[in-house]
Amino acid sequence: MKENEFVVIPATEQHIEYATQICDEMAESAKARGTGIARRTPEYITTKMLEGKAVIALHKDGTWAGFCYIETWSHGTFVANSGLIVNPVYRNRGLARMIKRAVFDLSRKKYPEAKIFGLTTGLAVMKINSELGYEPVTYSELTQDEDFWKGCQSCVNYDILKSKDRKNCMCTAMLWDPEEKAKEIERKMKEEDERLKIEAEERLSKVARKQTLFERLEEKLRNSLKMIAAIGTLFVKLLQN
Repeated sequence: MKENEFVVIPATEQHIEYATQICDEMAESAKARGTGIARRTPEYITTKMLEGKAVIALHKDGTWAGFCYIETWSHGTFVANSGLIVNPVYRNRGLARMIKRAVFDLSRKKYPEAKIFGLTTGLAVMKINSELGYEPVTYSELTQDEDFWKGCQSCVNYDILKSKDRKNCMCTAMLWDPEEKAKEIERKMKEEDERLKIEAEERLSKVARKQTLFERLEEKLRNSLKMIAAIGTLFVKLLQN
């Protein structure tokens, strides 16, 4: 990917013209994978743009290149970055990673206390999620908002989800929990403090050992000098006699 080839920005009213193209490409992509995603309409995508809950990627020539949007569930305690799609013309250029990072940052900005989750069958998306700090989880750790699960009804695998009593399906669930991340950061800070403390103690111990060695050498030197002085005195007395 060439530097500055794409720009990834929050979608706004001026990007509504791409809504139909985005929806069509989402459907084609799901069909090609043989799996499903909740089908969205251009009107739904437009709403996300107007609400400031989406990011769009544009090529430097103005062509639509990619898209992703934010959904909130359980009164905003859960956030999903959904509908990630890249224009086939621009795939395999690292654009999906740029879009995922942008929509993740937007989600953190708009909903700093929310848990961010995703359901996906794509290995590439799982890898990107892992890079962002997501962890694989069971479906029970996701939102239990019925409206979210109703969105799966248009998925080709919905019967599997129902047969599994909504405990698992073809998609892998991944979660980014701000509370857990805060604990992780706190733990790492404590570990770093402990490491620095141990290093400081080791340095002090080395200094103390060196100081002790120096003191011992100094004592030996003093004793040697006393002995030399005594021998010198004895030698002078012998000469005088």
